[in-house]
Amino acid sequence: MHSPSVNTSPRMGTSSPRQSAEYLGRLRRSGPIRLEEVRAAVEGGRIDTVLLALPDLQGRLKGKRYDARHFLARVACTHAERCAYLLATDVGMQPVDGFALTSWGDGYADLNVVPNLGTLRQVPWMARTVLVLGDAFACDEQPVAVAPRQILRAQLERLRAVHGFQAQVGLESEFVLYEGRPSTRLLAGQPLAPVSSANLDYALDHPFALDRFLRRLHSALARAGAPVEAVKTEAGPGQIEEVTFPYGPVLEACDVHLLLKHAARALAACAGMTATFMTAPETGVASGLHLRLWLDGKPALGTGDGGFSPTGDRAVAGLVEALPELAPLYAPSTNSYRRYAPGSFAPTSVVWGRDNRTCAVASSATTRACTWKCRCPVTPTPTSLRPPSSPRSPTALTAAHRFPPSSPATLTGT
Repeated sequence: MHSPSVNTSPRMGTSSPRQSAEYLGRLRRSGPIRLEEVRAAVEGGRIDTVLLALPDLQGRLKGKRYDARHFLARVACTHAERCAYLLATDVGMQPVDGFALTSWGDGYADLNVVPNLGTLRQVPWMARTVLVLGDAFACDEQPVAVAPRQILRAQLERLRAVHGFQAQVGLESEFVLYEGRPSTRLLAGQPLAPVSSANLDYALDHPFALDRFLRRLHSALARAGAPVEAVKTEAGPGQIEEVTFPYGPVLEACDVHLLLKHAARALAACAGMTATFMTAPETGVASGLHLRLWLDGKPALGTGDGGFSPTGDRAVAGLVEALPELAPLYAPSTNSYRRYAPGSFAPTSVVWGRDNRTCAVASSATTRACTWKCRCPVTPTPTSLRPPSSPRSPTALTAAHRFPPSSPATLTGT
């Protein structure tokens, strides 16, 4: 938590006690703002635009900009139509064949996007704007089962209903920051250059442009009700890793990850830079998912004395058992699977270990709780670690009780 003396303005100076108190108040907020607050802000002229966004299969926010008054009067408590192809495109936003949801055969019909008013947030990098996430529904008012948030919501409900568990996650998010914009670089016949070519792992002396970007990102996310716990740079050129947020309920944590991606890209563009969450060819491990399981309000994976409970043993067995089948989600691109190489910090064996960074699944047991961490050489995408992508972990856990645990991996030689 920041102290009251911290200056959160991008300019030099000291903040007043009142400004600091207001900032700390924002940090303590649960995140989203209430619809009544939005109405009041619209009436007061402080908000004039609402972004209604649907997370797509690539982990992007897609939607429309609405006049705020129109949104409140005609959309907020009903729905808006969207072309269903938003859930059937590739990374280049091109329609992909083979989807049962929609296709050229049915003319790419509409689906309904219902605003989830519990996700309303300010968008500090856009003037007088708020963002709200939407859930996809078919014309018969049934949830669209393949929508990323619905996939995750259904898995979490199964985890609760069948086994009584509740899951919490902490997402380690990574992206790479480049100088310039793709359009201008391509016109000049030059590739994008990382914002820094030095090894900045755990560095505290960042180049000025990078430090300014990180400050703006930190401030913007806090003002959006999603304060960052910590940020560290990594060894790869331009690599920003471990943008971490507090542990939280899975769906909410994934929603915040979506916000991070949107903010990083927008703020980078404003600074004449490019932020990409695609797997970069130069770097090592790219993301981590820290997972905790709770039963009746108590940690379910550990014993309380640093050991693992029977549930914890079976959970790691289920994760290890499921990893090969989940490989296409962890490593969907050439950049991803080429990085499964010795000495790269990307796991090369389907094994688990205790506090072992070379393992695909690593455990950390303390006297308070037990955490499992999934590691993979790919950044979070809807089908891997993000809002609709984090389903893999709850899915693995719901099946984990079927498998006995193996022995943890140990290091031998190099």
